[in-house]
Amino acid sequence: MLETIERHFRALAPAVDFCSLRFMAEQNEEIEVRQDVLQPVDTADDVGVMITVVDQGGLGYAATSDLTLSGLRGALEHATNWARQTASHAVVDHGQITRPAPVGDYAAHVALPWSQTPLSDRIDRARSQCARLKTDDRIVDWSASLWWISSEQLYLTSDGGRTHQRFEYLIPGLSVTANEGSETVSRRYGGFDFGRQGGLEILDQVGFDQQAPRLAQEVLQLLAAPNCPTGTMDLLLSPDQMYLQIHESIGHPLELDRILGDERNYAGTSFVTLDMLGSYRYGSDLLNITFDPTIADEFATYQWDDDGVTADRQYIIRDGILERALGGITSQLRADQPGVANSRACSWNRPPIDRMANLNLEPGDDSFDDMVSGVENGIYMQRNTSWSIDDSRNKFQFGCEMGHLIRDGELRGIVKKPNYKGISATFWRSLKGVGNPDLFEVLGTPFCGKGEPNQVIRVGHASPPALFADVEVFGGE
Repeated sequence: MLETIERHFRALAPAVDFCSLRFMAEQNEEIEVRQDVLQPVDTADDVGVMITVVDQGGLGYAATSDLTLSGLRGALEHATNWARQTASHAVVDHGQITRPAPVGDYAAHVALPWSQTPLSDRIDRARSQCARLKTDDRIVDWSASLWWISSEQLYLTSDGGRTHQRFEYLIPGLSVTANEGSETVSRRYGGFDFGRQGGLEILDQVGFDQQAPRLAQEVLQLLAAPNCPTGTMDLLLSPDQMYLQIHESIGHPLELDRILGDERNYAGTSFVTLDMLGSYRYGSDLLNITFDPTIADEFATYQWDDDGVTADRQYIIRDGILERALGGITSQLRADQPGVANSRACSWNRPPIDRMANLNLEPGDDSFDDMVSGVENGIYMQRNTSWSIDDSRNKFQFGCEMGHLIRDGELRGIVKKPNYKGISATFWRSLKGVGNPDLFEVLGTPFCGKGEPNQVIRVGHASPPALFADVEVFGGE
């Protein structure tokens, strides 16, 4: 199929300044066992192409799932027509953008391919872990899931560019809910905060088969635990909460198209302005954030973005100072600022826009015991359960599933329904401890939404635990 599509594109490419074709094919399979009952196995296949044309300064695109010669011809004609109609109305002269013509292949490393393991074995893997969650009559709901995604992308340009990328993702999940009287609590592992590239070997790498007993024990402990206290105290966040803190209060406010105002009608704006780039103190000296689509198994690792730009590792924030925003080649021209290779589309029927990819907090020097021992009055929070942040991605409030009080340098009792709030513009300046490389965890979410029409995309975040001073903490009802 790919050879045929390429042959058709080369033959049909119109006489314009630039033309590209982006082919995407994706397969999904999701297995869920809930309360020891196998749910219907969910499968999906999606395939199509996006044609992009630049001519006389205008840009147009058209998508189609008709991959025949006539289907591609129709999409090329529509895209060319739109490019010429927008030439005198575009926000930016698209003819000024230097568009690469990359050549190469990339494939995610997969040791144990999903497709080479029998479906019955995959179901048994989920079923066996689901059964281990029901350890007490107070546990009223429990489930285990495995979500596999395979994605293939071919990118062609009219001036000879050709890249072929293949990806495979796995998202495991466990969930357990307990009830006693009027109290209901939950503990979860994976799902919306964990995903990596690779095959079934990921389950062994992260100890998937060892998580269920711990979750069942912790959810029962939470039933009996007191509510989180209210006060200003030190806050130690685990990696499975840090991923969302990075995502919401660093990733989204630093998307360059958002800074330029493109998202204000839907997902909001940003408290960050262009004049902050290169000088603004975003956090303490311990804050080092990298855009890094090079970590082999992270969720958004790739060789080229959807505009054909080669992806490489860049510091976004170094020693607390904001160095650059998350902007692809179009936003870089509009803002006259450097950016990164993050023009990304969620599917063949969406144009690429500025998106996070792998956005990571670089490790520091502290062990977990070092951070705990330095806290006189504080709390350690794990796993997000709720979040809220304003339209400028500044004022936020997060809730977690479980907390551990820290008193006089020691972890004390468990508390439930812990919450904290802050302001992005000042919160990161209170960072006073960052875990060492041994505590660095690769996480990610498959559910980052943005854009009109909406695009839900996969984003990677890796982080060690981190310690913050003087944070407002409060309990839930």
